[in-house]
Amino acid sequence: MTETEVPLVVCVSTDAAVRARVLRRLDDFGRVLIVADLAELRATLFPPGGVPTGTPPLSPALPVSIGELLVDPGGHLVTWQGEPLALTRLERELLARLVGPPLMVWTYERLFDSVWGGAYLGDTAILHSAIKRLRRKLRAIEGGPQVQTVRGVGYRLMPVL
Repeated sequence: MTETEVPLVVCVSTDAAVRARVLRRLDDFGRVLIVADLAELRATLFPPGGVPTGTPPLSPALPVSIGELLVDPGGHLVTWQGEPLALTRLERELLARLVGPPLMVWTYERLFDSVWGGAYLGDTAILHSAIKRLRRKLRAIEGGPQVQTVRGVGYRLMPVL
């Protein structure tokens, strides 16, 4: 760190006493951001704004189909060849984003923003875990679509050929 750089310390705690103690101990340290939870941290670091430039608008309430796969986010339903798939709310939302036209690579950042409603803070574990569960359920479908990893970027849905 150079002399001109000022560190930023972030404290996330629901306990007011802990927040006060951290503030007292780091009073002369530099910039200290103290918040009660991750939602407040996201709102502070990434204030709500419009859709990033160049990003197609989301229409999560409209049903979308690719071949035999139908994703109806508004109806909370995903079907393959007319049969409902047992997916969780999170898996349905992920699939709704991946299936939405045009088929494209969804970056980790965009998936976090559109599915979790928050900013991507660099930890992909929660996203990888959700995608892993979705993949397992899609693999059980003979001839069904698959989620493909674009290493270091995100995910895309590979439709049935």
